[in-house]
Amino acid sequence: MEEIKQIIATCIYDTLDNENITLEDIKLKIEVPKDKQNGDFAYPCFNLAKSLRKSPVNIAEDIKSKIKLDDKIEKVEVVNGFLNFYLNDLDVVNKVLKEILNKKEEYGKTDIGKGINIIVEYSSPNIAKPFHLGHFRNTVLGKALYDLYKVQGYNVTSINHLGDWGRQFGLLIEGYKRFKDEYDMNDNALKALSDIYTRINKLSKEDDSIMDIARDNFKKLEQGDKQLLELWQSFRDLSLKEYDRIYKILGCNFDSYNGEAFYNDKMQEVIDILDKKGVLKDSQGAKVVEVGNNMPPCIVLKSNGSTIYATRDLAAILYRARTYDFTKCIYVTATEQILHFKQIFEVAKYLVDEKYQKGLVHVAYGMIRLKTGKMSTRDGNVIYINDLINDAIKKSKDIMLNKNQNIENIDLLSKQIGIGALVFNYLKSGKNKDIIFDLDETLRFDGETGPYIQYTYVRAKSLLERAKFNIEDVKIDRLNLDLLTQAQEVQLIKELEKLTSIIKKASDEYEPSILARYLIDVATSFSKFYNECSVINVEDDELKDARCALVYATSVVIKNGLKILGIDCPDKM
Repeated sequence: MEEIKQIIATCIYDTLDNENITLEDIKLKIEVPKDKQNGDFAYPCFNLAKSLRKSPVNIAEDIKSKIKLDDKIEKVEVVNGFLNFYLNDLDVVNKVLKEILNKKEEYGKTDIGKGINIIVEYSSPNIAKPFHLGHFRNTVLGKALYDLYKVQGYNVTSINHLGDWGRQFGLLIEGYKRFKDEYDMNDNALKALSDIYTRINKLSKEDDSIMDIARDNFKKLEQGDKQLLELWQSFRDLSLKEYDRIYKILGCNFDSYNGEAFYNDKMQEVIDILDKKGVLKDSQGAKVVEVGNNMPPCIVLKSNGSTIYATRDLAAILYRARTYDFTKCIYVTATEQILHFKQIFEVAKYLVDEKYQKGLVHVAYGMIRLKTGKMSTRDGNVIYINDLINDAIKKSKDIMLNKNQNIENIDLLSKQIGIGALVFNYLKSGKNKDIIFDLDETLRFDGETGPYIQYTYVRAKSLLERAKFNIEDVKIDRLNLDLLTQAQEVQLIKELEKLTSIIKKASDEYEPSILARYLIDVATSFSKFYNECSVINVEDDELKDARCALVYATSVVIKNGLKILGIDCPDKM
């Protein structure tokens, strides 16, 4: 797609004689029309009206009269100030299909990010608490962003910035001392620790002295009390053991688990730098940095001299700039933390060079709500990830067994479908949108769901098996792809061609839903092709092979796209 955009931009640019208009400016404005009747690409001439001092309609007509079209472009039409470009279908069919057939699992990959360092910080749960539904969206969104950059050749580092420090651990330690004998830490340790924290937190609201003890515990932790540190470390180890089990199921591998505690000995430098630059101010006993833009100041030290998570985030920025030399450092967290990241990104300009400060990106995502309303630990209506995954796998298994009692590898298959359905459900919606959780809707085998995309892949594979078509036995250059002239065939191929540009767009906008929605379009387009163009019962062997090649190419694009989203493709369904 980028190649075609470059060709179209050059065709337009060559008709103009204005030094204020650049080739790159033209290329950036070229778009893909939603209505296919308006061509494969369109250029809005409204962008040129100011420079050329003409109406967009006159500009479009003038360009059309002068333009020399490349062989890859069949025609150009003017509609209401737009230049609509129609590609040479035969050229598209041959070029796209041969590229997919030759590259296979490498199709969609590029090296545009070669030598560029990207950090993606995601998941980042608070230790000593079970994974719940909110963590799930964070984790699959972050992993998808990581894979989107990875497939484009970026040097990507994944960081799980664990919430493993703070006053709450002083409170948990006190609760553990009081209630530990009532729990079996060998049986669901995180649930036990979560219960202990809930109980001690409730007591602290009834007895102020408990909170004083908690503050003292955390102060001792910060000072390196050996006994308390060992207890804290056991909480961390228990948490990571459970989290790693879940991460393995989701295919997550982190390069670093450096959480808040890692920066405990690195915060003083941050405070010293801010103080030396004269931006650390007193505010009711606390130390703050004014950040402007109608935002409250960023607290760096509380009135009692303790640091907070903002201090640790600032220390992390300084450490990461020095350690990773990043071009972008992306933080994936919920929308509730938008203000926090605006504040620390502003303060960061006093700590790191401008290139690092400008590379700080907060990717915020919306809430996940139940049908009954917002999740709440206090109200006991939180869905834990472990239960969610097990339910999804079990329901997937039940659905398939109801259709066929003799399915092979049913346990593996139900796992692939159940987890794939969950992941796709939380990636198909724009990241800023709130999601209403509905497991039954998520596991539907029709509509805009993960199982529907997986089923499309399986149907393509089944077609190829019935046609006895093996790509390894095919001489690609001898395929007569010029026979693929039906509208449904050409439209499907044009969809397949978009994968590379879709990947780039999804990463540029930090929006994996762009790729997820694209796969829905591919599956829909394949369904139309399947219904209109016979693949098996074709008398012309050349046409049969060409259509089989198209089916195979579709399976490649779906599999490659789902892999980026962290979803497996089953062989049977």
